Amino acid sequence: MDARAFAELLCGYCLEVAERQQILVRSSTLAAPLLLELQRSILERGAWPLLRVELPGQTEGYYAHARDFQLDDYAAVAFEEAKRANATLGIQAPENTRALSAIDPDRLARANRARKPIRDQTLKRRWCSTLWPTEAGAQQAGTSLRVFEAFVARALFLDQPDPVASWGELRAFQSRLIDRLERADAIRIEAEGTDLTLRVKGRTWVNSDGRRNMPSGEVFTGPLEASADGTIFFDVPSSPAGIEVAGVTMRFSEGVVAEAHAQRGDAYLQRALRTDDGARRLGELGIGTNFGIDRPVGAILFDEKIGGTVHLALGRSYPETGGRNESALHWDLICDLRRGGRITADGEVIQENGRFVAR
Repeated sequence: MDARAFAELLCGYCLEVAERQQILVRSSTLAAPLLLELQRSILERGAWPLLRVELPGQTEGYYAHARDFQLDDYAAVAFEEAKRANATLGIQAPENTRALSAIDPDRLARANRARKPIRDQTLKRRWCSTLWPTEAGAQQAGTSLRVFEAFVARALFLDQPDPVASWGELRAFQSRLIDRLERADAIRIEAEGTDLTLRVKGRTWVNSDGRRNMPSGEVFTGPLEASADGTIFFDVPSSPAGIEVAGVTMRFSEGVVAEAHAQRGDAYLQRALRTDDGARRLGELGIGTNFGIDRPVGAILFDEKIGGTVHLALGRSYPETGGRNESALHWDLICDLRRGGRITADGEVIQENGRFVAR
């Protein structure tokens, strides 16, 4: 993996680091090659690198040993750091993708709710999330580290002669797609076990072109909170908090999850739906457009961008979409449309069998 090229893409394209800015970078020690290149790149741009590097087992240990007030509150310095940083970069680099699977999900949910003010501050500034390939990530993807590194590079367009130009081309394609979607009221998703309709009239579609998530490749919005009606089968597994949840079927009525079950991880699914009042409503509808990501690897940052898929998020909306749903939960679930699926907007076919249909 070319850490130098990756760092330049993140600092130049994603964050547009400028002189005298304070750039907060969070990751684990396993991302050391990228972190060192980021430090160099940030310094060369005349900005301040603030590296916050986590030890293997640190997060698991926190949730295992934290007292009640340490779950239900946050350190004041963490809020000030999020408030003062000009940009924040989060880099997933796990030593163990299942590290939190033995932690009581209620403890995770409590801390997530408590840290909402910190998240809100972070989202007010420039931010980006990405991933550095590790042995644990490769194992979860079912491949070797070498093959996983090549997969990640393709997803980031780092295998292209000019990655920034390639992201510009995708941005232009997504802009044309949004032109079609923003005039629509009803979005219908159809596939085996799936027939779901949502309304999006008056909501804003976001062109996710790699500046916030790297990789990206999706357009998304916040559906009207009371609009989801029908059933959807999420056939791509997800691993929130390291717990595999697979084969999820959900039935919606007037925007609320009326019925849900999972073939694996059902207990986690039911607990997630009880997180708070907003957890049973949708906060996001996203359509994947990155055909450099051709298969799921167990990392939602990549899987939700697969070209030919659609994903829905239970819980919190993104304010820029006009979505109003509030929740401590934001859980993306993915439906693969590449084998007999379809998306229509007010009856017009937008995507069929995972391929976008030209007008």
